[in-house]
Amino acid sequence: MVSPTRNQCRPRGSEALPKGIISSSSNLEMRPLWGHAVVQKKNVNIDKKENASRNLFALAVGIRQKDVVNKMVTKFLGSGFVVMLFHYDGVVDEWKEFEWSDQVIHISAANQSKWWFAKRFLHPDIVSEYAYIFLWDEDLGVENFHPDKYVSIIKSEGLEISQPALDPHKSILHHQVTVRLTTSQVHRWVEIMAPVFSREAWRCVWYMVQNDLVHAWGLDKQLGYCAQGDRTQNVGVVDAEYIVHYGLPTLGGINKSEALSQAKDHRIDVRRLSFQELEIFVKRWKKAVDEDSCWVDPFQ
Repeated sequence: MVSPTRNQCRPRGSEALPKGIISSSSNLEMRPLWGHAVVQKKNVNIDKKENASRNLFALAVGIRQKDVVNKMVTKFLGSGFVVMLFHYDGVVDEWKEFEWSDQVIHISAANQSKWWFAKRFLHPDIVSEYAYIFLWDEDLGVENFHPDKYVSIIKSEGLEISQPALDPHKSILHHQVTVRLTTSQVHRWVEIMAPVFSREAWRCVWYMVQNDLVHAWGLDKQLGYCAQGDRTQNVGVVDAEYIVHYGLPTLGGINKSEALSQAKDHRIDVRRLSFQELEIFVKRWKKAVDEDSCWVDPFQ
């Protein structure tokens, strides 16, 4: 019989196991099917590469944007990131033309958004070993972006939720406040195009992402609640490291070569659903606030 007192500090479901065998978290590291197993001695891992990748770069991709994605993946792998690709068009094998294909994690589900993937495959317990989670769109230029320098800046600035600024001359802009300021290193605001979360912030954000609202519209307005403190200080745009938003046709869109074919451009449908989801999210938030008598709004 297991003592109830001993179970108090154990993960739910592990009560029948001896404490030393419990593995309460995981990660996205790929392990070999053959060869020598990694062993531990005196709590020091013999495999020196085991903890080399401390940050995660995840993005939803389609094969039509492979050239842009290739530049992003190459840069992030070069900075020691773990990379995960969410294939929303169901195409995986065609990515094998790139040397890095076997070094990244591929997950495929047709016509799903990055938030659908993130809710299902980036559970906080799975990504808890990574200091920062980059959850980006695929149509971003990174010629002037340096992942390692970016991480250094957000660490020094104490940013729990952030994004790189947008080049104002080359980018399709949705929010003027995300434009790069040449007179500062950081200014405060984030949208959901290229967010970067600390592991603590992501644990909070993951719970706020609604399982059935795949476009996550409205989420950016509430990210401050997951800022692990003062949202005016812990959330911001990094001007010193900037990217380009190309505004390419991605999920639901068609490119110029398809315009004369019978292919349907679903971007209008995607946008319509996004607005509908925004309305639903706003109502859910209000309802949750009204019904939770124990919750106190820290910003009121």
